[in-house]
Amino acid sequence: MAIADRSAVGDRVGAGPSAASAMPARLARARSIDDVRALAQRRLPRAVFDFFDGGAETESTMQENRAVFERLRLLPRTLVDVSRIDMTTTVLDTPVSMPVVIAPTGAAGFGWPGGDVAIARAAAAAGIPYALSTTATASIERVAREAPGHLWFQAYILRERANTMKLIERARVAGYDALVITVDLPVGGKRERDFRNDFSIPFRFTPRNLLDFASRPGWALSALRHGIPVMENLVGLVPAAAGAVAVASSVGRNYDPAFDWDGLKAIRDAWPRKLVVKGVVHPEDATKAAALGCDAIVVSNHGGRQLDGGIATAEALPAVVAAVGTTMEVMVDGGIRRGASIVKALALGARAVMIGRPTLYGVAAAGEPGARRALDILLDEFKRTMQLCGVRDVGSIGPDLLVRSQTGPGGLSP
Repeated sequence: MAIADRSAVGDRVGAGPSAASAMPARLARARSIDDVRALAQRRLPRAVFDFFDGGAETESTMQENRAVFERLRLLPRTLVDVSRIDMTTTVLDTPVSMPVVIAPTGAAGFGWPGGDVAIARAAAAAGIPYALSTTATASIERVAREAPGHLWFQAYILRERANTMKLIERARVAGYDALVITVDLPVGGKRERDFRNDFSIPFRFTPRNLLDFASRPGWALSALRHGIPVMENLVGLVPAAAGAVAVASSVGRNYDPAFDWDGLKAIRDAWPRKLVVKGVVHPEDATKAAALGCDAIVVSNHGGRQLDGGIATAEALPAVVAAVGTTMEVMVDGGIRRGASIVKALALGARAVMIGRPTLYGVAAAGEPGARRALDILLDEFKRTMQLCGVRDVGSIGPDLLVRSQTGPGGLSP
């Protein structure tokens, strides 16, 4: 992983200056994920940025995901020797450098040519898993070839169930370690920023969005040079799969709202490796997934991009952890923009966190160096928070590190 500021990140084993020396100064000055987001916003047309950044309807769930983490308070211990910090752990029996997994984020190529591969390479360099989305602009095989590491494949369930199974089989042949089944998307959410920006798939060119694209000449020239990206995994599986715009439109019409527990069991029976169910917030759904033999769940509301008004993931997490006990690993995503939020998630019982937008902002801002910079920032903050809380290793992060509120929103039940 590139280390842009060794004094900030610390004595990380194996860090080297080569990638840092090539890092643009504007990227090196980014000190938070919000700074990286601002760089992406300046580079991308508004319609493309909002497609990545936005949530459903009033975006209340998207905002609450982050707000709950910010309302939780840490209760640090002092006079602990924190000169050496161990951030390593295991996720699905795989050693990782820190308890972070890159969440599946589709269409990254709209932000930067080859964006999916760039994020996967950043994850491999960091020693953490990368989950490739069904709607990525790089194929299952390409990512395995160009960014080998701890690779997971995320499958959306298409109406043509046989096509989903074809994708799953390709991931098995390519050697992916885990399969992630997203279960919170029977239909697409209502993302109103896209309507306001005249952003649609397939594209409908209007005076508004043509001016928007022209206002970002660097992005526009890159798009002209590289062409419209293709959602490579879906070519030949959905109608009109000539390019990303056509494929995405077809995929939106081809999600399977009939997918149920029997369908999940069929996938569990067919997939020989680790199986992760993503999109669970109800404790009873978690126990059902455990009973089917799933290896892990991700407490997720799709980053607030589908159901607006749903529960924030940090609020849902403790009950899900209590429901499954030690029968399966529990991860969480949504609203994680600080290393302190990673600590809080682990204190709530998560094995690891998934992050999506932070590395998506990074790659949209500056390609692979941007994705690496986003991970560097979170790594630095995670380590620093552990030190300031008097915690020397990941296994020592527990519920006693959080202040429990009996009444306040976003607090924990006593």
